[in-house]
Amino acid sequence: MKWIEIIELRSAGTSCNLLEVQLKEFMEQLANKSSKQMVKLYSRIMIDTSMSIHLYHNSSEVSHKGSFLGLKMASVLKSHGLVNHSIWIEKERII
Repeated sequence: MKWIEIIELRSAGTSCNLLEVQLKEFMEQLANKSSKQMVKLYSRIMIDTSMSIHLYHNSSEVSHKGSFLGLKMASVLKSHGLVNHSIWIEKERII
């Protein structure tokens, strides 16, 4: 089953530039350790204090709370501002 975790951060600071650099470094380390986990980082257009991290999963079970990595990232990011962590399940194609 395919599912995604979305961790949205609305930073309390004036900019997410330093945090973005740190997250990119972390994601590169993760990519080097495991090719199974796909993580993407997005920034909100015109608002540089908002970010969205997407963790893509393909597993037999979906954790309703999120993965260990997702929960850890959401916990760490709370010190930088407001965090929303949600889980989405991919639906079968309709068309």
